[in-house]
Amino acid sequence: MVQVYRIPAVAREQAGKGAARATRRTGQVPGVIYGAKLASTLVSLDPRDVMKELHKGGWQSHLYDIEVAGGTTERVLMREVQFHPVTDRPLHVDFQRLAPGARIKVKVPVTFENEATSPGLKAGGVLNVVRREIEVLAEPANVPEAFVIDVAEAAIGAQLRLSAIKDMMGAKSIIQGRDFMVASIAAPTVDADLAPPPPAPEPAKGKGKAKAAPAKAAAAAPAAPAKKK
Repeated sequence: MVQVYRIPAVAREQAGKGAARATRRTGQVPGVIYGAKLASTLVSLDPRDVMKELHKGGWQSHLYDIEVAGGTTERVLMREVQFHPVTDRPLHVDFQRLAPGARIKVKVPVTFENEATSPGLKAGGVLNVVRREIEVLAEPANVPEAFVIDVAEAAIGAQLRLSAIKDMMGAKSIIQGRDFMVASIAAPTVDADLAPPPPAPEPAKGKGKAKAAPAKAAAAAPAAPAKKK
């Protein structure tokens, strides 16, 4: 069963930049819940609750129940978070309301298991990840936390494609009709600075002696007598 995370919230009455700034002055983060052909719901959130979810990683594929104080509970996805350019504090959060029975488009992270026993990695190969996320259509109640690929038998040169995912949980890739590459086991690379220098070429046979012979002959020849004037 897919885990659903809870975030408490308080309803806001006014929209607009001025109202959002007023919410931030109280120490809260303004947010909006939209979608499913219903009117948008304005909320304010505790920034600590928002940062807690962001630090978990994979928050774009998590399901959330936004519990509005004194009101209803909304099942949502956290779609976008705006941050302060200097402090990195959250400034605004957008949530998408989930309509019953509708499929939603989400990006699901890819994880790898049994890397310690992979023959390719044990031989010095490198796990080259091409896609760290896969965009899929999924039912709101069955959004995967992550897609898992087992590399226990992956040797150097192995190509790990979409079909290598253990369980898609009913999700369908946005890219249809192609078993695209997700990762591969690349051969180890040699650092040029650490590689031994190539051996010096040997001189061709006979050339060294031929060059030395004229010098010896010149030394042995007597000096020519000076001409008389």
